[in-house]
Amino acid sequence: MESINSFKGYGKVNEEERAFRRKSRKRYIIIGASLVVLLVIIIGAVVGTRSRGGGGGGRSESDPFETSITPSTSIKAVCDVTQYRDACVSSLSSVESPGKGDPEQLFKLSMKVAVDALAKISSVPRTLKARANAKIVREALDDCESLIEDSIDQLNSSMELMRPGSGDDDDDGKILSKAKINDLRTWLSSALTNQETCLDGLGESSAEFRNLMSSYLKNSTQFTSNSLAIATKIISILEELHISLHRKLLGAGAEYPTWVSGKDRRLLQEESPEANVTVAKDGSGNFTTVQAAVDAAPKKSKDRFVIRIKAGTYKENVVVDKGKWNVVMVGDGQDTTIISGSLNKVDGTPTFHSGTVIAAGKGFMARDISFVNDAGPDKHQAVALRSSSDQSVFHRCTFDAYQDTLYAHSNRQFYRDCTIRGTVDFIFGNAAAVFQKCLIQPREPGAGQKNIVTAQGKVDPNQNTGISIQGCTIYPLDKVTAPTYLGRPWKDYSTTLIMQTTIDSVVDPAGWLAWVENTLPPDTIYYAEYSNQGTGSGVEKRVKWAGYKPAISAEEARKFTVEPFIQGSEWLPQSGVVYGATL
Repeated sequence: MESINSFKGYGKVNEEERAFRRKSRKRYIIIGASLVVLLVIIIGAVVGTRSRGGGGGGRSESDPFETSITPSTSIKAVCDVTQYRDACVSSLSSVESPGKGDPEQLFKLSMKVAVDALAKISSVPRTLKARANAKIVREALDDCESLIEDSIDQLNSSMELMRPGSGDDDDDGKILSKAKINDLRTWLSSALTNQETCLDGLGESSAEFRNLMSSYLKNSTQFTSNSLAIATKIISILEELHISLHRKLLGAGAEYPTWVSGKDRRLLQEESPEANVTVAKDGSGNFTTVQAAVDAAPKKSKDRFVIRIKAGTYKENVVVDKGKWNVVMVGDGQDTTIISGSLNKVDGTPTFHSGTVIAAGKGFMARDISFVNDAGPDKHQAVALRSSSDQSVFHRCTFDAYQDTLYAHSNRQFYRDCTIRGTVDFIFGNAAAVFQKCLIQPREPGAGQKNIVTAQGKVDPNQNTGISIQGCTIYPLDKVTAPTYLGRPWKDYSTTLIMQTTIDSVVDPAGWLAWVENTLPPDTIYYAEYSNQGTGSGVEKRVKWAGYKPAISAEEARKFTVEPFIQGSEWLPQSGVVYGATL
């Protein structure tokens, strides 16, 4: 953001949102009745499918679920759990499809209408770009174009996951495993985040273009939110009823994602895995730049591609695009292998595109490397690393910049034994991100600035995102005289938990800062602390916000640990990184 109160903060509750909430209260009784219907059809789809098993695969004429519940009843029941009920009902009712009484089919249809809405506007950023004079606006529109494409890909991946036999689940294919639903929620959350990120980028430079793009994104955003709400409610109902869900993971019979081969599950358990290619500034390796090594990685490979980066400072910007799966960067040490850039907002680069290293391909991993943006405090937003990579891992890495150092943008991420340095909002984004045993170092900011450790960007109550800081140390880098806070709510549903962490007295006793000073944040945020220690950990003088919890139970804190929050036991073992699965 340009200043402490920049446009990044348009997450305040507006009149339209207030009106929506008033209307929502009136629907509670209706929703209660609809949930009964939804419960019946979900049990029919899950339990009923199990009992019928193999056979002809279709429902019989005497099936009570087929005869007693009409498509319109099912649509109403499904849509009543969403944020945008009217949009849900109208969009699903208008699509001709067999099996519309089946909640699984309705869920698929909800994703399809979101894809169709995005496809319809996919060329809009290019059209608007022709009207934009400022370079930063044109670049933000380029980002919008790629973010819309990414959202379409994530929705298509979600629909593919619903295909019978996908994910190596049981042959009936119709039963939703818990692993599948967690993936669905992650990818749908990410698709929603992408659309919000498009608006964030435009909001940094042009309110006019942001408002234009917002009107185009309205339908797709609502439809994506509705799909996410349906997935969230299904798993909630099944868990409340203790209906057994398959725990079989996406990788058949093993704790690894399907996009990681068996050979590489063994490879990454080694401390120094054998490299596919080596980068060395002195010419002793295969490449002299990191980007050239990344470009050599195969597309969508299930095998890990290990890039050894020898000691040295590499002045370049590196992009691991979404087609580069399972790229691993291994340095010679976080103080000796350094990748450094200087792209920044002031000089015309949108925050989303300013990362020295950008990791988008799933399964990215980095170890023993420093990621630096040396633009300095006067250049405002200047990202050292942005990760949009699902199931990405960072081990013994340093992230060094000032404002917006580490952009944990989307999907599931894990950080262990890392060092993060910065000033304003220096850990931010809307990933589901867990930080364990990390050193978090506020540093002296620019004149008139405050230090804020986190700025979390959750925009929808059903997103499974948030920042979880566990067992870390928050301690200043050198002398810090500026007021320093643990975080501030960037969006209406910002979610941040700091637990079992040592907090130095550099942190202001109030602990947290409102986005707009002297203005209460929305009650819908979730900020909490649990079992912290250190001279700055006292909660007696903390803010008195409805959405802040100074002391929560162990049971509540446990929800934000590696296993329940990012399903870490399903994918972290193959990384070879030590982690704590729970408290």
